[in-house]
Amino acid sequence: MAARRLSWRIWGGLARRVLLASSLFLGGAAAAGTIVEATYGDPTDRYAHGVLGDAIEWGALEIVVEDWAHRTKMRFVLPEDRVFEDVAPRLVDVTGDGKPEVVVVESQQSSGAQLAIYDATGKLAATPHIGTRNRWLAPIGAADMDGDGFVEIAYIDRPHLAKTLRVWRFRDGALREVASLPGLTNHRIGERDIGGGLRVCGDKIEMITASANWSRVIATSFENGSLSTRDVGPHTGRASLNAAMECN
Repeated sequence: MAARRLSWRIWGGLARRVLLASSLFLGGAAAAGTIVEATYGDPTDRYAHGVLGDAIEWGALEIVVEDWAHRTKMRFVLPEDRVFEDVAPRLVDVTGDGKPEVVVVESQQSSGAQLAIYDATGKLAATPHIGTRNRWLAPIGAADMDGDGFVEIAYIDRPHLAKTLRVWRFRDGALREVASLPGLTNHRIGERDIGGGLRVCGDKIEMITASANWSRVIATSFENGSLSTRDVGPHTGRASLNAAMECN
């Protein structure tokens, strides 16, 4: 059974903020080196959800850590009741030390998906699981969205059901939810990628998604502890989300 192709974009930096362009991230740190690559391995059909268009998920995370003299490959293999239910791992500097960690979507057989952060030692932090089997989340991006020096990570909680934007801040080694907003989505069942993402235009960071009924493209910003939205225009397919990612 053919697995979906993994492709991902690296998200670059903007001064104190980490921009994660589209639905992938950049940043993170390893104890004695820098994580420079991350891929999924061990394709498996043990989690029968198929939200990304096929029956294949992933049983392992493979990373490459590089220092001045060596490249070290490492593998983190999940137990049988878990999979990485995701399009690709994302590199992002969550801790703020200038080196990347890896941001993933990890699902458990009975409790569904969580967003997790891995470094070279293993799982560093994670959100709670959604709580029910076959319930998923779709990442948007990560950045210091409000300029407080800490990275926020955003995703759509159950993009086919709850359609709720959630923003989590990484601080003191843990993730804490700091904002949420219903009525937004970024994925339809069967799509092999995630629409929209995080854009930076000048000093302004915005999360690009669709409205819950897929009629409009919405830009959402996180400032002063709250979320605010603006209507960008009609949603006419993936091209309209892609166009909204540009600074025009």
